[in-house]
Amino acid sequence: MQRFSYWLFALLLLVTPPSHSETADWQTEVSREAANLERLHSLIVVHEGQEVLALDLKSAGLDTPTNIKSLSKTVLAALVGIGIEKGVFEGTNQPVVETLGDRVPASATEGVDRITLGHLLSLQAGLQRTSGRYYGPWVNSDNWVHHVLTRPFVDEPGGRMLYSTGSSHLLSAALTESAGRSTLDLAREWLGEPLNITIPAWGRDPQGIYFGGNNMALSPRDLAKIGELYRNEGRLGDRRLFPENWVRESWIERGRSAYTDDPYGYGWFQQPLAGEMGYYGRGYGGQVLYVMPARKLTVVMTSDPTPPSPGSAFLRRQFQLIEEHIIPAVEN
Repeated sequence: MQRFSYWLFALLLLVTPPSHSETADWQTEVSREAANLERLHSLIVVHEGQEVLALDLKSAGLDTPTNIKSLSKTVLAALVGIGIEKGVFEGTNQPVVETLGDRVPASATEGVDRITLGHLLSLQAGLQRTSGRYYGPWVNSDNWVHHVLTRPFVDEPGGRMLYSTGSSHLLSAALTESAGRSTLDLAREWLGEPLNITIPAWGRDPQGIYFGGNNMALSPRDLAKIGELYRNEGRLGDRRLFPENWVRESWIERGRSAYTDDPYGYGWFQQPLAGEMGYYGRGYGGQVLYVMPARKLTVVMTSDPTPPSPGSAFLRRQFQLIEEHIIPAVEN
């Protein structure tokens, strides 16, 4: 009888869920490691659809919108997907000039009619970039759409990935022209209302088109909802916001970053951690939305968006936090 009692007790130890103190222990450990990332402002961890950790390291507010910088490209890609589902666009193979109407200048570079919406989503337009040293002249121009479409080709459409916010801005212009409504209005109706997230107005170009691919503001918790939408393949309860297979198509490698060599799809990079594939959107200064479907995990990190940029070194530290501390904790 004693031997039976011993084995019964051992079995109970194996099946008993982690205690409150064990949960508190891993949260304390992750909080301590997160605090070592000096630029980090917030950290949200959602596992199996439940928020299991929420850190507000700078008292900025986890429900307060913050500048997500180029992580806006990931959000914009979601809007394009919904636009295809709603019939605003024909699909990713549609030439962008068909969606822009009179916004295409007569002086547009020969061959821009070969650039598709998919090329813009994957940053493979082939046109000279408008980021980096070309950013200032672009945003100081009188017409951002004209400026992009009159850049010379430095590669073929569909060629190498050329990180260029101008490509993303053409998507915002395409949404505005094809839907007959501003990108802000569409974002609030298509993402804000179904996901119950707040989307404040952000900057616009001289023609009033909302900046496509930069300077949107979303709260850490609202970013997590977008991550969860992708993790659930575009489903929200019994609703589907994206076309069938949109998430899978968005996560297919189409080019590679010249800075990290990470594969890039439609607004998302690939980065495997702990033996499983994960996908992330990234913004200047350390804004990160990371989704790992196999582990049912979504992680949001917001950071100081002001210069100087910490570059890829800080991103590697963020991934290290996820791989070495967050993933083991939620899996145990």
